[in-house]
Amino acid sequence: MESAAAAFADEIKSRSADGAARKLASLAGGEIAATLMRLSPGFGQDVLAALPDEVRERVLAAAPPDVARQWQRNALYDEDAIGRMMEPVIGAFHPNRTVGETVDALREMVKASFITYVWVVEESERLVGVVTMRDLLFSGREARLADIMLKSPFALHAWMSLKDAMKQVLDRHYPVYPVVDAEGRLFGLVRGQAMFEAQAIEITLQAGSMVGVHDEERLATPWAQSLKMRHPWLQLNLLTAFLAAAVVGFFQDTIDRLVILALFLPVLAGQSGNTGCQALAVTLRGITLGEFKPGAARPLVKKEAWLGCLNGIGVGIAAAAGMLVTASGQHAEHPWLLASVVLLAMVGSCVASGISGAMVPLTLKRLGFDPATASSIFLTTATDVVSMGMLLGLATLLIR
Repeated sequence: MESAAAAFADEIKSRSADGAARKLASLAGGEIAATLMRLSPGFGQDVLAALPDEVRERVLAAAPPDVARQWQRNALYDEDAIGRMMEPVIGAFHPNRTVGETVDALREMVKASFITYVWVVEESERLVGVVTMRDLLFSGREARLADIMLKSPFALHAWMSLKDAMKQVLDRHYPVYPVVDAEGRLFGLVRGQAMFEAQAIEITLQAGSMVGVHDEERLATPWAQSLKMRHPWLQLNLLTAFLAAAVVGFFQDTIDRLVILALFLPVLAGQSGNTGCQALAVTLRGITLGEFKPGAARPLVKKEAWLGCLNGIGVGIAAAAGMLVTASGQHAEHPWLLASVVLLAMVGSCVASGISGAMVPLTLKRLGFDPATASSIFLTTATDVVSMGMLLGLATLLIR
């Protein structure tokens, strides 16, 4: 069973929780339990929750009692809570326990589990201290744990979000962290590796979320399911593209008169789009790392608008020079005026793009949505509409 569990675990790691649950549902309860125990605790909990009720009950009945109790306890917490990632507590002893008694007990425990610290808990399971292996090794056998423990150890709270927990452990780097409830009772353990792995996965999912790729999609996701997840966002993207096309259509007479402007439409769209994506990346990073404090939105928008203006001036001068050379080479009328239109449109569109790059994820977050969800779709629409509208609108007003 162990080899089969290892093989299944390696295979379903590349699947979504729902896909893994479908793959495992036909197995015996013991096989599923053994497989889930080889997965990261958070992902294993998601797979367990995705199993049909009858299968889940079969798995809980077949799992070791301490593991089954931990899974049931973890299920009480939100999906992004540290409580979902807890492992069973191993190596917890009363403060009056002697070092000799503790060492004798650990000799049996380490045969089946990897133990880093000794947790000191009272009768009520309240965490009161932690003992390192070094202190245990160099203390006399008759010494009590209460005498050698580190009191009031650092602990995470079970309801704490992964993002908040990561901010607290960044300067600690412990291999394992105790997790307590509101009364300080030791509820489980979370390994630092599992936390950093979960955070890394969350960050990598942002790139897909920004273009409508569902966070449940993996390499092994069937094509039909991938199509179902992706296609609605492509329809939305098509709708927003029609909006940009409508802007161009509104100024069709200007384009017919000044065909040279069509050469610079993709130039403005590309530059303003890049400006917006830079602002979007910084904003999403700040949201993910919890850097946003009350009142931070307004300064961020001002900063991105100013950066957009400065960047727009820089690239606008180069683009205006390109327009001047092109218009002069084609003997077009008003080459200097055309160059001025390109410069002004570039500055204005880059300012608007910087503002949009900051405002889109902040607005989505305020509305209760994932800030990364399809952000680039909305940002692309804003940058295309503004850049093309400004270029054609200014040309219509200034060149008659």
